[in-house]
Amino acid sequence: MSGPSDFQPTNPALKWIERRLPIMGLMHSSFVAYPTPRNLNYFWTFGAILSMMLGVQILTGVILAMHYTPHADLAFKSVELIVRDVNYGWLLRNIHACGASMFFFAVYIHMFRGLYYGSYKEPREVLWILGVIIYLLMMATGFMGYVLPWGQMSFWGATVITNLFSAVPYFGESIVTLLWGGYSVGNPTLNRFFSLHFLLPFVIAGVVVLHVWALHVAGQNNPAGVEPKTAKDTVPFTPYATMKDAFGVSCFLLFFAWFIFYMPNYLGDPENYIPANPAVTPAHIVPEWYYLPFYAILRSIPNKLAGVVAMFGAIVVLAFLPWLDSAKTRSSKYRPLAKQFFWMFVVVCIGLGYLGAQPPEGIYVIVGRILTFLYFAYFLILLPVLSRIEKPRPVPNSIADDVLAKSGGKAATMVSSVIALMVAGGLLLGGAESARAAEGGPKPPGEKWSFAGPFGKFDRGALQRGLKVYKEVCASCHGLSFVAFRNLAEPGGPGYSVAQAAAFASEYKVKDGPNDAGDMFERPGRPADYFPSPFPNEQAARAANGGAYPPDLSLINKARSYGRGFPMFLIDFFTQYQEQGPDYVAALLQGYEDNAPAGFTLPEGSYYNKYFPGHAIKMPKPLSDGQVTYDDGSPATVAQYAKDVTTFLMWTAEPHMEARKALGLQVFVFLILLTILLYFTKKKVWANAH
Repeated sequence: MSGPSDFQPTNPALKWIERRLPIMGLMHSSFVAYPTPRNLNYFWTFGAILSMMLGVQILTGVILAMHYTPHADLAFKSVELIVRDVNYGWLLRNIHACGASMFFFAVYIHMFRGLYYGSYKEPREVLWILGVIIYLLMMATGFMGYVLPWGQMSFWGATVITNLFSAVPYFGESIVTLLWGGYSVGNPTLNRFFSLHFLLPFVIAGVVVLHVWALHVAGQNNPAGVEPKTAKDTVPFTPYATMKDAFGVSCFLLFFAWFIFYMPNYLGDPENYIPANPAVTPAHIVPEWYYLPFYAILRSIPNKLAGVVAMFGAIVVLAFLPWLDSAKTRSSKYRPLAKQFFWMFVVVCIGLGYLGAQPPEGIYVIVGRILTFLYFAYFLILLPVLSRIEKPRPVPNSIADDVLAKSGGKAATMVSSVIALMVAGGLLLGGAESARAAEGGPKPPGEKWSFAGPFGKFDRGALQRGLKVYKEVCASCHGLSFVAFRNLAEPGGPGYSVAQAAAFASEYKVKDGPNDAGDMFERPGRPADYFPSPFPNEQAARAANGGAYPPDLSLINKARSYGRGFPMFLIDFFTQYQEQGPDYVAALLQGYEDNAPAGFTLPEGSYYNKYFPGHAIKMPKPLSDGQVTYDDGSPATVAQYAKDVTTFLMWTAEPHMEARKALGLQVFVFLILLTILLYFTKKKVWANAH
């Protein structure tokens, strides 16, 4: 890509291949001898991180596709069975799901770095435009992947986003019908999205090759924004840039591994642990975090077509940056005004991301419109004007001079950043206070759990007591359709032997058939069977419960989580976020009041629960003191029952939780040692360069 190579292999076999297919020379000239600016900082390592993440996503995606079933009736269950029954399926899914977020996290830093250092300016226009195309393809791929688990948020997210195309004049309805494969989101939609989600990563890989090709033709930009002039300005890609990238990648892997092993569900939406239900709309339909700024722009504009145009325009405008910003100086490091406004633009984007996760009402709408205007004003007004009025500071004559020069102006940058963050913080704080007042209601109290934190394990006694409470109380209405009886004897479970699990299974009657006569029949349960539902179907369950459908409890603790996302992420990163779901379920079981407060109208057939959304729940109070007897002397109280059964349900939600944490510890020890080794190796290598 960077021109003819002087690489000459010494091995006869390699010589034979090189004469006929000079691929080793190409690799040598592109990734070994390629001249790299010597002043690159760590923001440039995100290119290598993105290449790694693309490979990881493709590899894990192909393996997951071998086990996934793209059918509306089976997709949700197939995803859960991947996590539960496939060897290390939980690890593959965590890597793929968290990897999508990490991919976007890295690409946003990559893009903001390009904005700050003017990487879109001549002669790198095509390189930049190819990057925007990759970003668009990533957004399409990520959206379709989000739909595949076929949970509540997947289904309704697909419904809302695809419906946007109906705003297109004349052809809108036809486009939507084409996307759906019918007249509503359903099985044909899922099949199309699965096919495209599998195909598009390979298209992205193809465009990435073009992106890298264009990079090697135009050469890398650098923090000074000046082109290399002499050999002193550059170093060979290997070992210098390679070692720096390897160290940067290992640091990124530590961050990535924390989510994989200790916060795997944090970046997803808990509603997606509820199977898709076309008859029930979630209270707030929110996309993944990496779409939130554009979702906020869409909702900030009252007209549907204008909102859609603005949302897509917010991305497409990036492709015109080389012509919108005509300033001669590339790097904002030497542009005092551009630097200040860049950081304000970053705050605007973060603010839009926050607003995209909030309900479109009250102050959120007003702030959203202001930030949407500021977003477009940055590109369409500010950058063109700045390039005409700004007087940049002197730019170094060469990259070598930039390396030797002391950096200046950091204080000014820091001040502007702090001011911008304070302004954004004030806006968001006002919005948060408004929302808190609107939501009202008590927050469920937190509890201490044995399985909390990175090193927590299940209390075996609590698991066994919780199973007893489930069997004697909850099983009359609720099923555990994703839990097999054999799971009771697996490591990390309640600690029963295989014989005990088999005996437990035999106490249940499982429907099977047809037999030779073509009839269905009942037989004793076997270890391989799953916990049977107490009702033959949903209609029978509703008929027996006054019209309410008792949910399956296999995932209830994950589905009832709450309070995650920005800015809670900054706090939850170091705390016990995953216990918020169990906290809620335990509190719900204890939140019943004999009488509703004065002024509260309780619907007929409902019961008052201070922790249930809306406080009117169809399920009657299930627990009372002395209802279940314990053999181990634990108190027979509602509080103890609630804690035990919630512990058991947490295990049913993720039977491999202990294995996840144990493997995470080993991975972290390895990555920390690797990072230390790479740091000193990189330091030694770069010492030779200076």
